[in-house]
This record gives sequence, C-alpha cells and structure tokens, in this order.
Amino acid sequence: MEVVLEILWHWTDALVQLLLQPFYYISILFMMLVYRRQVLLERRLFHVRLHSWVLQTLRTFIGGLLAGISVSVVIAFLGISLSQQAVWCIWIVAIILLLFRVRYLCFAYSIGILGVIQFVLGFFPDWKPEALMGTAADTIRGLDIPALLALVAVLHLAEALLVKLQGAGFANPVFMESKRGKLVGGYQMQAFWPIPLFLLIPAQTTGTLLPWTPLLGGDGWSSGFSMAALPVVIGFSEMTQSMLPQVKANKTFKRLLVYSIVLLALSLLAAWWKPLIIAAALVSILVHEGLLWYSRQEEQQSGALFVHPLLGLKVLAVIPGSPAESLGILAGESIVKINGISIHSKEQMHAALRKNSAFCKLEVRNLQGESKFLQRAIYAGEHHQLGAILAPDPDAGVALVMKPVSIFQLIAMKVQSKNKTNESQLTKAKDGNAAEM
Repeated sequence: MEVVLEILWHWTDALVQLLLQPFYYISILFMMLVYRRQVLLERRLFHVRLHSWVLQTLRTFIGGLLAGISVSVVIAFLGISLSQQAVWCIWIVAIILLLFRVRYLCFAYSIGILGVIQFVLGFFPDWKPEALMGTAADTIRGLDIPALLALVAVLHLAEALLVKLQGAGFANPVFMESKRGKLVGGYQMQAFWPIPLFLLIPAQTTGTLLPWTPLLGGDGWSSGFSMAALPVVIGFSEMTQSMLPQVKANKTFKRLLVYSIVLLALSLLAAWWKPLIIAAALVSILVHEGLLWYSRQEEQQSGALFVHPLLGLKVLAVIPGSPAESLGILAGESIVKINGISIHSKEQMHAALRKNSAFCKLEVRNLQGESKFLQRAIYAGEHHQLGAILAPDPDAGVALVMKPVSIFQLIAMKVQSKNKTNESQLTKAKDGNAAEM
C-alpha cells in the first residue's frame, strides 16, 4: 500500500511537470494543423468535407493517452529513465529535424542521431567546450542510449497497434499521377498521436523501494525511485493506390511490429555489450527509412486499384451520412448500372439518375466481382452522385503532388497539387501535401 501511495504521489508531481512543459501542447497543436490541412485538401479535390479535423484530433488525443498509459507501464518494468536535461535534448533535436520534414518528428530519428553523436564524442573524451555547448555535450555523454532506443522500440510497438486499430480511419482519398502520367485514385493515410509518458527514475536520496527490479539500471534502483514526464509524438504516413486502406494499415502494422521487436532486442543487447550501441542507433534511423522506401517501391510496382473498369465507374470513397453509405456501397466497388442503364462516364451517371429523380436502382459489382442490386428513394438536396466519390478521369482533374512538406508549409496550410487538363498539360497550383512520415 505504501508503494502505491508513493507512485500516486510521484505521478501527480510528474503530471504537473507535463502540464508545465511546452512540448505536449506543441504536439497537440501540430496534430491539429495536420488534420486541418487534410480537410482543406478534401475540399480542394472533392468540394466536400469527408472528415472532421476536430473529431480526428480527439480520436488521436484519446488514442495517444491510452497508449501513453500502456507504454508507461511497460517501461516501468524495463527500467527506462532519463533526466529533465535529456528531455530537452531529445525534443530540441526533434524540433530541428521537424524544420526539414514533418515526418522527422519521430524519436526514432532524434534518439538515433543522439546515439550517433554520443558515439562520435567517445573519440574525443578530452573535448570539453564551455557554456551551452559544454552542457549539451555533457548531457549527451550521460544519456543512457540503450534505454532510450528501447523506449523507441516500445513506442513503435504502440504505434503498430494504433495503426492496426485506427489507421484506416485516417485514410483520406486523393487523386495522384501514376507512373504513366495518368490520374488514378488513392489514399493518403496520415495520423499522429501525442503520447504522455511517465517514467520511473532512480531516486537521488533514500526513498521507497520498488517491489520489482527493473531490467535496466542495475543498482541505481537500490535507493528508491521518483517519476518524470516525457511528452512524445508518434505517427505514420503512407500513400497507397493499389490497396484498400485497411489492407495497407495491416501491412504497415506487421512491418512496424517486426521493426520494434528487432530494435528492442538490439537495444537490450547493447545495454550489456556497449559496442552494439552504434549499431542499434543506426538501425533506429536506417531501418525506419528503409521501411518507407520499401513501401514506396511496392506501390510503384503494383497496379492501380482505383481506376475505372471497362464497364462501370469505380468508387474511391463514400461520403459519411450519404445515400451511398446507406445503400451499403463500399470503396473499391464499381457502379455498373443505374435505373437499368449501363454507365461508362460521370455524364452517363448523372443522366441515368435524372431518369427517375425520386428513386434509383443500382447494380454494383463488389470486390469479389459479384453483382449486388440496391435501391433507394432520392430526396431533394442530396449529393448529386449519391455521395460516392468516384475515381478520377485519367486525363483531367487535380492531382496531389508527392513532395516532402516542411513545418512552414504546414503552418501556411499549403497543399501542392497539379491541374491536369484534357490535353494532358499540367499547370501548377500553390497547394500540397506530404506522403511520408
């Protein structure tokens, strides 16, 4: 009972620390900007909003809070700890990286880079600069890099589970150019979760002992414990034109799961054999980048899913609360006939719907290639395409430009896109988005 009360007391103190730090609020503000920008992209491409950035922010806030509690319990048994100076050091590196690309706001990069810097500083033990640089060098030399890399691994395990559970819900339909220069439909899947971590740290003075012995830290836990708060951001960003969002999310989940297990094993081994620290730090950075490269290569070598078939129109997405949703039309299915008329273009679709303005009968081909027959009354004011977002015409439309985005573009709410005319001429428009994280 005494230990429980001690933990609650230290947790309250750590919670106050969390609320006084600017990084947790920065991460939530960053997340809001990302989702607000995605809504602007939807309006530009489809002239309608498919998601609410407020609800998306709330979902990731709650998901991050639950993940933070779970990860805090796991790392309490691992014995991962760090000082307040280390927290500042990690976040300063993360924010510097954020200035170059949004997806670099990931501790796999910042902690991995700190591990490399610590390795380099080990060759210059007598180099002791003065003032702020000296403080930074001493802080980096004192970091427990194996423990921090183990933290990265556990965070990516939590990220893998969040992608599995919530990833498909953050899929935004987009139009993009294929490698042949034609417009195809696809999905941008991007989500970030602010994670509040509560880390047990060895006490500087005598205090209550833990009823268990953490895996890392050794005799440091013999004098008791205290607690510190560490705000973290985890997230993922993928683009797919060859898979449904849930299929892509499942693949990303499996790859992140393998990455986190390998990194955790390496970091724990590095705690006992120091030469492995640099290897674990490089794996943290390079394998993370390798997963992104492999995903891009996989998409380039796969055929586009969201293109119109010879017969019918392919559905890219369905507007929530629309007639298409109530009819049970799903992304990836094809609308073949409306009111008995075969359709091959959007113009034919509109004409077929006007044939009976109060009622419609549809023949829809599902993902298994089987036909299903649907019918429903049509009411005034409902979406002109029943709420179905269709794959783009191959030679006309606005395409998302696949370029890395910086924090400055995010703040400015710019979305990069290209307008593709019927003569296949491309004219630039100042807007954009990034497909990486």
